[in-house]
Amino acid sequence: MTGVGEVVDRVWRSESAGMLGVLGRRLGDLDMAEEALQDAVAEALRRWEAEGVPANPAGWLVTTAWRKAIDRLRRDANGRDKEALAALDPTLGGAPPENGVPSWPPSGDDRLALVLACCHPTLPEASRVTLTLHVAAGLSAETVAAAFLQPKATVAQRLVRAKRHLKEHGVRVVTPPPHEYGERLRSAASVIYLIYNEGYLTSASDTAERRELAREGLELARQLAALMPYEPEAAGLAALLELHESRAAARFGDGGRMVLLADQDRSAWDRVLIASALRRLARVASLNRPGPFQVEAAIAAQHAVAPSWAGSDWATVRKLYDLLARFRPTPVVLLGRAVATSYTAGPAEALAEVDELSGRLDGYRLWHATRADLLGRLGRRAEAAEATRRALALVTNPAERDLLARRLDDLTS
Repeated sequence: MTGVGEVVDRVWRSESAGMLGVLGRRLGDLDMAEEALQDAVAEALRRWEAEGVPANPAGWLVTTAWRKAIDRLRRDANGRDKEALAALDPTLGGAPPENGVPSWPPSGDDRLALVLACCHPTLPEASRVTLTLHVAAGLSAETVAAAFLQPKATVAQRLVRAKRHLKEHGVRVVTPPPHEYGERLRSAASVIYLIYNEGYLTSASDTAERRELAREGLELARQLAALMPYEPEAAGLAALLELHESRAAARFGDGGRMVLLADQDRSAWDRVLIASALRRLARVASLNRPGPFQVEAAIAAQHAVAPSWAGSDWATVRKLYDLLARFRPTPVVLLGRAVATSYTAGPAEALAEVDELSGRLDGYRLWHATRADLLGRLGRRAEAAEATRRALALVTNPAERDLLARRLDDLTS
């Protein structure tokens, strides 16, 4: 792929979620938005070769897709459809959308509104999150599957069913009224968390992180907290992501090599972000309505205020993981608790906890990597090397792969 094709491919990979989000929200129909955007891409491939690439390629695609959607509605409209079209197309007597043709780039408010719109209460929780990650963040079924530790086919089918459900029930993708924010909070928070995680450490094989996606996740979390000031879980999510983001400058060293939390230069951490997160947690503590994001943020805060990795208050961290497991009794949470156990009761007891999770996490790279670390600390180097090989076979992120490869070299040298 060369020339115009490369440009279109690059714009699609980086901007498709935002373009689809703007169009879907304004049209109220995701399928129509996707079809119009695909038509616009096809037209771009035809026209840009002769006319040149426009200064704002994504804006051109959004404008063209919008016009194609209006043309399709104009051709197909009858009865009540004409009323809907009139509301979108000023040439038919209706009021134009906020600024006529959707503008580009979209505002942050546009993206948060789309997240809330896609988290429709008639959809099952898993379908809401899957649909929103695909539409609002542009994450593929494969990426979402990796986040949920589920087969790609399962997630792809869930995405298809979610879209079909919205269409069959006549649900329009529009910003919900304020009284519906609360019932959509849990799904919206989960989506924003996963958006940030994909930016923080991607599942892709060609890059270690996507800083722009992580920053977008953080900004969405802050907007959600501002939108729902009396929802402690919204504040907990914002605090958690601020704490993660505070370490961004210390996470990679020379040559892009990953630096684990235990080895990071704490003087490079962003103390302004840490202070902001701690203030959020202090404010919501008085509400006495704990939830999983608040507890996760409290765990991260323990590391943020500790003088060193070894100096972390591991007893408190372990107790917080116990509390988190009550809210979210998942094997991944129990794996994190086992790490804390290794610093309170020793690696042998932690290894027993990890091995109890084998049936549920055997396909999870971090289970094997954690097990390898514990085996190494117990002096069982051959078993640690084998566990590291298993983790390497599952990892996709290049920085993680490099880290595990270096560990394996140390274990086998």
